[in-house]
Amino acid sequence: MKEITVDSNPSEALLKKIGVAYWPTWEKEVSVFPWEFVTTETALILEGECKMIPKNGGPSTTFKAGDLVVFPLGYKGTWEVKKALKKSYKHNDGKVVKCMFNRLTRLLNFTKSLMK
Repeated sequence: MKEITVDSNPSEALLKKIGVAYWPTWEKEVSVFPWEFVTTETALILEGECKMIPKNGGPSTTFKAGDLVVFPLGYKGTWEVKKALKKSYKHNDGKVVKCMFNRLTRLLNFTKSLMK
């Protein structure tokens, strides 16, 4: 299974290049729950702190506000949300419907930004 990658200091140029400003957001209270990624998800952690524990028993990955995290397609594990989480996210690869909905949301957010 591929591992999660964490960039703890993404540059503003990188965040602008990948369009983070137009990504949808998701929030979760402190909790523990299993999850399987059906897409490759890139997320900018806006608030909170989490740990992902892989189902295969490998080492856990911790990430926090300010981190840019890539969850690979097919990753299975358990979320441990230690501090309430808020993230912006983008889906690529994997489940087509989920990716298309995410692309549509990003397009709508971009369009709204032009109307301001």
